[in-house]
Amino acid sequence: MTAATPIRTIQAPASAGGPMPRPAAPQPPDKAPATGPRPVLRPVDELSEVRAVTRGTVQAAMEVLAGIRPVHQLARRLDPRCLAALQHRACLIRRELTRTGNPDLARLHRNSIVRSVRVCEVADGVFEASAVVVDDVRARAVAVRLERGKQVWRVTELVIG
Repeated sequence: MTAATPIRTIQAPASAGGPMPRPAAPQPPDKAPATGPRPVLRPVDELSEVRAVTRGTVQAAMEVLAGIRPVHQLARRLDPRCLAALQHRACLIRRELTRTGNPDLARLHRNSIVRSVRVCEVADGVFEASAVVVDDVRARAVAVRLERGKQVWRVTELVIG
């Protein structure tokens, strides 16, 4: 058995002149004081933003090829030509898998992890990146070209090795 520890009580400091003041209640958004237009949120470092976009896009593309993500989820990120090429490659993989039933082909692109991403600015608002992706079967390289559109990064080239 353990000995019981004594309970200590903490008393609020005595205030001269009456009860302590209550904290101000938070204002609802529609009644909050207007402080002007909200600032546009910008990343501190554009390279880290491009690196994060590249990592997420490459991971999603590998999941499309593995058959665990629908290709239309990348429609905002990829330009139409890259989206069509990715969809075509995913269809070819599915067709070959059903035709042969090859277990090694079934493991291809499964459990893909983006190991590293390198980014380089080639022009104002245009970046090229490379990524190393490791899955159950092999390691592969992915090349990406990103261009800034209307405040959104768009992948204009996607080459998966």
